[in-house]
Amino acid sequence: MRILIVGAGATGGYFGARLAQAGQDVTFLVRERRFNQLQKTGLILQTPQGNETLQPQLVQASSLNGNYDLIILTVKSFGLDQAMEDIAPAVGPDTLIMPVLNGMRHIDTLRTRFGDRQVIGGLCKINATLGEHGEVVQMTPLHQIYYGALDGHNDARLQRVDAALRSSTVETFFTADIISELWEKWLLLSTLGAVCCLARGNTQQVLQSEGGEALLQSIFSEILAVISADGYQPRPAITAKIYELLNNPATPMTSSMYRDLTQGFEIEAAQVIGDLLLRAKRNGINTPLLNAVNVNLQVYRQGR
Repeated sequence: MRILIVGAGATGGYFGARLAQAGQDVTFLVRERRFNQLQKTGLILQTPQGNETLQPQLVQASSLNGNYDLIILTVKSFGLDQAMEDIAPAVGPDTLIMPVLNGMRHIDTLRTRFGDRQVIGGLCKINATLGEHGEVVQMTPLHQIYYGALDGHNDARLQRVDAALRSSTVETFFTADIISELWEKWLLLSTLGAVCCLARGNTQQVLQSEGGEALLQSIFSEILAVISADGYQPRPAITAKIYELLNNPATPMTSSMYRDLTQGFEIEAAQVIGDLLLRAKRNGINTPLLNAVNVNLQVYRQGR
């Protein structure tokens, strides 16, 4: 199938490279600076198993034409509006759009623009970043991707997506309950981002501080209450595992939002934390700690 990867950062670059290496017809839609860089250096992967370089198929928005079977969106959430404009010429009546973005707001945004039939659910789990020279650095062996129809009906169109993704070396999860997976990913990343950004440190530093575990537990509980009131059907065994993962003082963890913040970059504050506050308000949930995190992030953004 013809696949368009929107973005060639840590996420898009890694998963797109693995699909291309599996023989899939993969094109990366990138901005001019990244286009020029990748033409010069190739797409470089630095993984725990070693370094690899491939020459990717590249396109810029101005020259995008023809419909794609699958479009995988890997941009930051604050870049979604521009990404939707960019991909519009590539969306045909049978195109499936799989966003791999943080939070949940983007699902409704994409469905409003392109229709319920064309948007499917997706998320990934990977510890990766871009290096100083644009290389994709995979920091741990973790490389998972989850996907499925938002209504749980994984028809023949989704079966083709599954076959393409399974052809790669990444760990795939084709699920009839992608909505629960999306809620739970948001629970994990928003708790992690909120704690790290508020405390300005990793989870190990937080948990080794007086009151750190109480802070983690309280933020986790606020977020779980919000998403449960807004549609998430809790799976206690899974939420307990998420909390156990976060509450491990032996393993220092940070979120991508915290890493962006420490480097002075734009952050996904509105999509990861702000949207939770909107959902809390409409469901009458009191969230003083999330409010404190949101104020903290707004002050950061004002100072950029």
